[in-house]
Amino acid sequence: MTDLRDLMKVINIKRIVTASLLMMVLMSLPVQAEMTTVNLELPEYFNFDDNYYTVFGGPDVSATLIGDNEFSRGDEVTLNINLMNKGVITGFESDDEADDSSDLEQKIQQTEMGYESQRTTAIGIVAILVSEGPDVRVKSGPQEAGTLVSGEQTEDPVMFNIEVSKNAPAGEYPLSLQLYYGYQENVQIDGDNETDLGITNMEVGLWYAVGQQMQNISVIVEDEADFEVVNVTGELEAGSEGLLRVVYKNTGEEAVKDATVRISAADPFSTTDDQSFLGSIAPGETAEAVFKLKVDETAVSKNYAINSEIKYEDTDGHSQISDTVKIQTETLPAGSSGSGMGKYIGIVVVLLILGAVFVGVKKYMGKKEGDK
Repeated sequence: MTDLRDLMKVINIKRIVTASLLMMVLMSLPVQAEMTTVNLELPEYFNFDDNYYTVFGGPDVSATLIGDNEFSRGDEVTLNINLMNKGVITGFESDDEADDSSDLEQKIQQTEMGYESQRTTAIGIVAILVSEGPDVRVKSGPQEAGTLVSGEQTEDPVMFNIEVSKNAPAGEYPLSLQLYYGYQENVQIDGDNETDLGITNMEVGLWYAVGQQMQNISVIVEDEADFEVVNVTGELEAGSEGLLRVVYKNTGEEAVKDATVRISAADPFSTTDDQSFLGSIAPGETAEAVFKLKVDETAVSKNYAINSEIKYEDTDGHSQISDTVKIQTETLPAGSSGSGMGKYIGIVVVLLILGAVFVGVKKYMGKKEGDK
């Protein structure tokens, strides 16, 4: 705590506590929901001859998220947060019980009370936004928000960039906004004499402490549909045309209706039928799409990925388009599907039938001639 004690040293009235001083200690400090202070023991070098007042209260910095807090999976957005200091002096007590104070002491008391009223000012505010899980990642580091007198708010919002994971489940995600600032903890005033011009040789010592607060800022990942391919069937043969059957599953939280899937056919595939109607799909349900594809005769036999997108209507009646969903399929060498053998067998069967008919006719004609 040595560095922290150095931060609390008595300073001349012309010096101020800045955010850079706070940055020396804020990373190691615990944070509370209400304003707390660090090391309130009176420093040994802060030796009052007369401490006239003990004042209670201090800064109270509150945060408000500006704009929408609902986002989709995969979004990268900037959160704009407004800070306002609502600090108040909640009370004070006099440490001087003497009724026969001199003019100098009375003047010093009045001056001290004037300085004590500055206790509610939050000096050099530093804000840190922390996410407690991997689904929402805070990409911005500590942000400086300046000094706020009681009743003031930031002219410009404090900004933090966040990224929502593409795999984040729908729901509410609390983010911890940690606030650190300096504030005036106590005042020491001394002087030689009181004149019409004021106190001569007046010295003012200000003892600053570090205040800390924490507030939750929630973001919501919206319910939405999501799709994946769960089954692919079909025999796509080089140089031939065939049917590709693709089963899609709604893996999201929101039902869809009037869903239509479109594929992007690229070499070695071509098609004049690149769309298939899926209809309504509830979460967890599946629907099958059928495409007619022609495979180039020079196609190499291997696995291919065909891109597809699903256009649908969400529960609010808005038209949406899914992320690209890949269809993994394989092309076969020409003739390997057995379709050529099938044709050959068919021809043989026809010939056998024709032969049987011919033999039957011949026997019939021979019988008639014998009867004659």
